[in-house]
Amino acid sequence: MTFFLANLAAARESHTVTLLPSGEILAAGGWGADGTLASAELFNPATGSWNETASLATARYYHTATLLPEGNVLVTGGWSTGGVLPGAELYDTAAGSWGEVASFSTPRGYHTATLLPDGKVLVAGGIGAGFSSLASAELYDPATGTWSVTGSLATGRGYHTAVLLPDGRVLVIGGRDAVGGINSAELYDPATGTWSVTANLNVARYRHTATLLPGGLVLVTGGISTSGALDSAELYDPAVETWSETTSLDTSRYGHTATLLPSGNVLVAGGRDAGNASLANNELYDPASGNWCPTTSLATARYGHTASLLSDGSVLIAGGKDIANISLASTELYDPTAMGWCPTGSLATARGYHTATLLSGGKVLVTGGWNDKVGVLDSAELYDPASGSWSKTGSLGTARGYHAATLLPSGKVLVTGGRNATGALKSTELYDPDTGSWRPSVKLSTARYRHSATLLPDGKVLVTGGRNEMVVLDSAETFDPVNNTWNTVEYIATARYRDTTTHLPGGKMLVAGGRNAANVCLASTELYDPVTRWRETGSLATARYGHADSLLPGGKVLVTGGRDAENVSLASTELYDFATGTWNEAGSLAIARDYHTANLLFDGSVLVVGGRDAANVTLASAELYKKAVPD
Repeated sequence: MTFFLANLAAARESHTVTLLPSGEILAAGGWGADGTLASAELFNPATGSWNETASLATARYYHTATLLPEGNVLVTGGWSTGGVLPGAELYDTAAGSWGEVASFSTPRGYHTATLLPDGKVLVAGGIGAGFSSLASAELYDPATGTWSVTGSLATGRGYHTAVLLPDGRVLVIGGRDAVGGINSAELYDPATGTWSVTANLNVARYRHTATLLPGGLVLVTGGISTSGALDSAELYDPAVETWSETTSLDTSRYGHTATLLPSGNVLVAGGRDAGNASLANNELYDPASGNWCPTTSLATARYGHTASLLSDGSVLIAGGKDIANISLASTELYDPTAMGWCPTGSLATARGYHTATLLSGGKVLVTGGWNDKVGVLDSAELYDPASGSWSKTGSLGTARGYHAATLLPSGKVLVTGGRNATGALKSTELYDPDTGSWRPSVKLSTARYRHSATLLPDGKVLVTGGRNEMVVLDSAETFDPVNNTWNTVEYIATARYRDTTTHLPGGKMLVAGGRNAANVCLASTELYDPVTRWRETGSLATARYGHADSLLPGGKVLVTGGRDAENVSLASTELYDFATGTWNEAGSLAIARDYHTANLLFDGSVLVVGGRDAANVTLASAELYKKAVPD
């Protein structure tokens, strides 16, 4: 999620920000309401406030800022009201003051500056006098405070990106010249001071981003081409010097930022879309899957802003221009630990009132349910989290919906009860993941559907409540897989159906929501303790039935969707804290849904599958509830 922080002292865009060794952020120059800025400010993460520091000697924007090994900051070139600048300045972090250093030989803005392993700074390309595209490059030596000319690029360019590769070379990507966007890329070798042409981008682009990923690949996102704003993304592999396409962004954008998070994911924030409108929406790229996931939006749509990764893993978004093209002073903080929902692969068959079970191998088994066109289903499907895709597996012996499914210690899955055209079912079946097949098991004592089934610590399965045609049940029974028998146990306090039952640590169980014998939608919840039996606990914020539940790694219970007392499908979700016995809101699903399933995957995310939407249409869509940093 994002949080508002104290405003910058001066609204600014096209400025630079630099993370200092102290943990503070230095914002320098840029463009504001009164034109080019010389002012600079320091952000203190401990207080969340900005404080003015000494101003640049020369107001500038579209310049660069580079943190040097000794902790000072080198600012180079850029533009001012008088045109392109040749000058450079050095910010002394200890004294909080600026000092001018030698100018480079060619004035430039829209260039790149890269700190090399030997401590020198490589300045490459840019836009020069007369808006010419520059091929020249120069090196700054902090030891002598001087500039020297180095090898020139094969193609003059500005608005490009530059990335220091793990082997010490510098990759320059795309950009534009007098004609338009450039698809070429070049490699600089500090050992020889020369450039070599490498493979071309698949799409010419400028005003894009480039991010070095933990595995050594370089991710390039968005930008502008002759066709306008881009949603495409590409990966460069330095080992073989080739480009490959990866999944496209959900939204075409340029003038955005891209930040590598501690989790290894990349946060893309803001920018402008194909219609040149400022964007508030953000996206997360997962290098492991190659997929993009929508995440919490900015409070203020903006482009031309900056993004800084702070020492605690949060991201500071500062300044930029809003949708009315007005420079912003506002800043925001993105919290990567907040959870969000992402789309994933769709089922082969849309269904609701089905079950979903996480298997020992990490796949998810979905069984039965109801389809608008077919009716009650006997089909089953398997979800593979690694690929985000579904495949068919063996069908149930009996078509059923409103049933329950439980993973047994043996790795097999027990399906109990449910309902089809013949009415409530006593029958049960066992699924063997090794063979992908089903076989009949011993029948329930009482035919029931819309019940819940929970694996107990002793390996037995507790089945509670549900309906038997028009009767709401408060009965419960346990299945013993060793003896293959069912036995009745103590009744629950409130007869309910369409509820959820979650197995908590210590053999406890949480029963939440549902409907009672009078068909009243319930917010009440009950805790089952093997010693003290049943007792009430904190109520849901929203009464709901037909929802789904998941026990998260930290011990909290996530309840998703369902229908409320007015019979309206819900997108809201809630978290139950066992320590306090209370519920709290946990963000909304992308699609309001009920009679879906929710499963905790091995990586800590929760897979929500199918169900019905607000129009009572069965869904094939699925969503992932993700957290960037685990509990």
